[in-house]
This record gives sequence, C-alpha cells and structure tokens, in this order.
Amino acid sequence: MIGSPKLDRIDVRILSHLQKNGRISNVNLADVVGLSPSPCLTRVKRLEKAGYISNYGAHIELEKLGTVQRVFTQITLTDHRPDHFAQFEACIRKIDEVQECHLVSGGFDYQLVFLTRNVVHYQTIMEELLDQNTFIDKYFSYIVIKSPVVKQYYPIENLFEPNE
Repeated sequence: MIGSPKLDRIDVRILSHLQKNGRISNVNLADVVGLSPSPCLTRVKRLEKAGYISNYGAHIELEKLGTVQRVFTQITLTDHRPDHFAQFEACIRKIDEVQECHLVSGGFDYQLVFLTRNVVHYQTIMEELLDQNTFIDKYFSYIVIKSPVVKQYYPIENLFEPNE
C-alpha cells in the first residue's frame, strides 16, 4: 500500500495472531507478541488505520448447520476481450455462492469455488449463469468429496519478510 507504514516483525506477529483469533484480548495479544498492552494497542490501531486489518468476523462451522457441497469450476470464455472479462467478473460478484474467483493462466480462464446446498443447487446456478450474457464458452465442474485441509488463515510470518 502506498503511504502505509512499514511493518516490523512485531507488526507481522500481531497480524498473524489476530487473523487466527480476532477476539483475543489486547492484554493476551501483547503478551504473545512481547509488548506491553499500551504499545500493542497503539500498533493494532495503526494497522487498522493503514488498512492492513480490513475486518473482524466469526468463522462458522458449516457442518454444524447442515450439509453443503463445495464445487471447483473451471471456466473458459468465448474470447479474451477486456470487456468480456469485466462483464463476467461483474456477474460472478453478484452470486453469493461463489466463494472465490481466480483469473488463471493455462488451459482455462477462471477457477471458481462454489458453496451450495447440493449438486442440483449448483447446476441451477450454472444454468442461470449460462442464460445471462457472460461469454462462457465451456465449464468443467469438480465435486469436492472431502476437504481434509481448509485453513482459515494465511501463513503471514512465512510469506512476508518484516522490515527491521
């Protein structure tokens, strides 16, 4: 981010811990990252103001609510005009069941992740999507049978070198 403060290793540790437990008390967070509470809170507020922390929320255990179906979908557009990409992406943003959408290189254009009630629900969404002018040439669906690893956090401390 332009104009954002440089992050040191303590800032990175704060971000790492907050993403795993956004409800951690400032006193406990300060203890974990090796600060006293007042400077820790100051850093958290600075990280929020700079936009490094965009939101706090709850992780929901979906299996407690019922059965859901995750589907990976590879989509190829009819051509590669910028306005077609933009129109497709605008349409996809409106579908709540689309959890992720990635423009990728390789044999197709987009990789999507859907979260639906079941396969019929997924197919209904795809049929509606095809009925709209979204420039979809073809799509391939991969029904997820089991997800042994799904992480709700990023490995921040492994990805980014802090500024010292």
